[in-house]
Amino acid sequence: MHDHGGMPPPGPQFFFGAMSPYSWFAAERIEGLLPQARWRGVLAGAVFKANGRTSWGLTDKRGPGIADCEARAEAHGLGPILWPDPWPTSDLLVARAMAHCETRGSLRTFALSAMRLAFREGADLGERGAVIEAGRRAGLDPMELDSALDDPLVKQSLREVTDEALALGVFGVPTVVIGGELFWGDDRLEDAALAHRGALDA
Repeated sequence: MHDHGGMPPPGPQFFFGAMSPYSWFAAERIEGLLPQARWRGVLAGAVFKANGRTSWGLTDKRGPGIADCEARAEAHGLGPILWPDPWPTSDLLVARAMAHCETRGSLRTFALSAMRLAFREGADLGERGAVIEAGRRAGLDPMELDSALDDPLVKQSLREVTDEALALGVFGVPTVVIGGELFWGDDRLEDAALAHRGALDA
């Protein structure tokens, strides 16, 4: 455990990537299980790279993974999935947009808008136009978002949140961090919520 100098440890943090269908499932469900979680959008590509991993969508696990996602989307009442083509692509622009939104308190709204646009409508979040459309649907100013995508401060914010995730040991998305414990995967959300309740009761 980290010594916070008498400070309570930070509350639950929800690290996710907008190009990850499992992150989408978790994002749609976390409000009901862990409403106090702080949303943190990371550059999933950088998290994979730092851990010597790659997205399952680019490996021989793609077929089974897609089938699993479609079954889960159905089970969660979120389906049917309309996959972007190609998928996955670069999540750099959408991750920058999430970093911009986190500083403005609109990350949750934007992230859900972006992920729904990707997995319900097949939009490629690697494209600037799709990112801006997701922002427009979330009530963001398109011109402001467009310029934020190239803002050095936004790039720096994204590096910081991604480095923070890596420092906590995050190696994939979605991951919920409770105290020093990591819960990786959409199917660990319930465990994370239990752990958080346990920590509060301790």
